[in-house]
Amino acid sequence: MRKLWAPNWLSARRQNVRLALMAWLAAALAMSAGIAHAQLNVEIVGVGSTQFPIATANFQGEAQAPINLTAIIRSDLVNSGRFKNVDPGGATVAETANVDLGSWKGRGADAFVAGSVTPAANGQFEVRFRLYDTVKQQSLGGLAFTVAPGQLRVTAHKIADYIYEKLLGERGVFATRLSYVSRVGNRYQLLISDSDGQNAQVALSSNEPIISPAWSPDGRRVAYVSFEAKKPVVYVHDLATGKRVLVSNQKGNNSAPSWSPDGQKLAVALSRDGNTQVYLVNADGSGLRRISRSSAIDTEPQFAPDGRSIYFTSDRGGAPQIYRMPATGEESGAAQRVTFKGNYNVSPRISPDGKYLAYITRAGGFKLQLQDLSNGDVTSLTDTSNDESPSFAANGKYILYATRVGGRAVLAAVSTDGRTKQVLSLQSGDVREPSWGPFMQ
Repeated sequence: MRKLWAPNWLSARRQNVRLALMAWLAAALAMSAGIAHAQLNVEIVGVGSTQFPIATANFQGEAQAPINLTAIIRSDLVNSGRFKNVDPGGATVAETANVDLGSWKGRGADAFVAGSVTPAANGQFEVRFRLYDTVKQQSLGGLAFTVAPGQLRVTAHKIADYIYEKLLGERGVFATRLSYVSRVGNRYQLLISDSDGQNAQVALSSNEPIISPAWSPDGRRVAYVSFEAKKPVVYVHDLATGKRVLVSNQKGNNSAPSWSPDGQKLAVALSRDGNTQVYLVNADGSGLRRISRSSAIDTEPQFAPDGRSIYFTSDRGGAPQIYRMPATGEESGAAQRVTFKGNYNVSPRISPDGKYLAYITRAGGFKLQLQDLSNGDVTSLTDTSNDESPSFAANGKYILYATRVGGRAVLAAVSTDGRTKQVLSLQSGDVREPSWGPFMQ
């Protein structure tokens, strides 16, 4: 969690910022400076109990495009753990073709995708596709896009999202983005990638550590903590322009930024008054106001999706647990404890629908847990023991987190039912501090 706990917690907290940064600085593996080494490799380590069989034919004319859209679509679907790709046998089928759906059903596909890629004016490409239900022998619709070459990859993700939603009844998250932090040579990098870990771009490179990235609700900005001033300072970074705003550089530690649902404010953890407490601040750095009121450590604030309350970690009861208070502060109502199973629970994250709480518990290591907020039931989602930094996907169906596998620091994703699992790793070096971006507006 690396959120600058008080000294009496340092020895117990593996994820404390000091220990984590020392581990990074002592890491034997250093990454190449090339951006190619920042691309995440995806390994499927668990799939759902049932998988939807689908065949995606090669799109007609896609050899003229700089990327292979069908390969991205197939990869998205199979990586979700919810689909099984049926080999199309090299078939190329346009969306306008008269498709023999019975033959594709006979080959084991319950759905079939056909499409085309055609050069358009001004160097753009027109992409069209159609989705078919081979069981009911009917079309499920399709879409058409006219895009620049640089938008072809996200277009493929949008097609996969359409397929996912039409066939499973849930909105897909392939066209969303991830942020994460890697150490590249002697520099730290904040990277923004597609949801599959590809197309990574450097948002910030620094000789000092970067932690706690958090996406704005519109997906256009990322708040984070940088140590470039030799202390933790909170910034908001505009991804399109590269410009950033210094949001909090108070005395002591400035950490753990979390956006309000309207994108106007941030909740942050500051030690300006001694012990770390939760504050609200406008996204431009104005209007700082303390909202937690305890003599303990209050940190890691997270807004509820409705903006009416804030979840946070506190040791006010003697050990770290998760609490909830009104978003206006404890002067509007006392904080209520939320977690009761286990004696050490930290890093709260709330599902987009507000129904579930993901957090890290200490139980034979640090493990990702999921709590149903309606009844308090808790489910353990992982079999690893070094989990940290959970982050919900925009559809609430997956959780991204950092952990260690085979002695390496990696990212992992798990479905909220625990059945579908992925490991995302770099070619070399460590990757940490993941955050899954929102649906793009």
